[in-house]
Amino acid sequence: MFPDLVDARSFEALVRVLAASFRVLPLGEAAARLAAGTLPSGALSITFDDGYADNAEIALPILRRHGLKATFFVATGFLDGGRMFNDSVIECVRSARGDAADLTEFALGRRSLAGAHDRRAVIDELLPQVKYLGLEEREHFIARLARCLGSGSLPDDLMMRSAQVVELHRAGMEIGGHTVRHPILRVLPDAEAEAEIAGGRATLQQLIDAPVQVFAYPNGRPLQDYDARHVEIVRRLGFRAAVSTAAGTATVASDPFQLPRFTPWDRGAWRWMARLLRMRIAGAGGVAAA
Repeated sequence: MFPDLVDARSFEALVRVLAASFRVLPLGEAAARLAAGTLPSGALSITFDDGYADNAEIALPILRRHGLKATFFVATGFLDGGRMFNDSVIECVRSARGDAADLTEFALGRRSLAGAHDRRAVIDELLPQVKYLGLEEREHFIARLARCLGSGSLPDDLMMRSAQVVELHRAGMEIGGHTVRHPILRVLPDAEAEAEIAGGRATLQQLIDAPVQVFAYPNGRPLQDYDARHVEIVRRLGFRAAVSTAAGTATVASDPFQLPRFTPWDRGAWRWMARLLRMRIAGAGGVAAA
């Protein structure tokens, strides 16, 4: 249903290029060296968001084979059998019974579910409806959707187990905060947003018995998903750096609490590698977080 996602073979090809062409550093180290003026040319950080099980099961062995360390931002509320809201929507539609459904209560009317393309189209229209809801509203939305579609049981093995987070840490990977339940911070009251940020960090620090010093804003678009209030919360809580999803590479002029990143969502892994190599040739004077 999602043929454009990067698979293990493509990821290993990407990692091979990164290892040969860039100085790959954990984000915390890269941010500290950027601030100190000691960052080497061609520095790059590899980051993973949310805490999916395949981070430990697939990405970790590949990173180890190539001697690279990455940063994993984990939303702690989904560890040990939880599920991200977007995956709940996807799995509700994927497991829906029948070849059509009346989705009028979701403003979609009667829709075909006859093929993978039809189901993907429905998913693409449902996700924007749920993303910016409050946390309780999200749960109600997903429960309504499951009832409407007659969805079967949803998977509980998509996200990492706590033991896998510990495994990543012991393998030398950096663990970063990503809240508890991955809310859009701007839709929450300030106190609830702070509790999400601090609570996720506290759980991770207890798990790995080490400081958690970097953070990724959920969804990560400046002003739309988070704003200056949340940057200040992250700073005040004692994080050393944070990343957004604003596209770009970081330089000495970048705000260390709003470092840009770019994603491997080009149409095909080779296009992404070509984009990386163009950046390497251009000699961007900072760190690229992918």
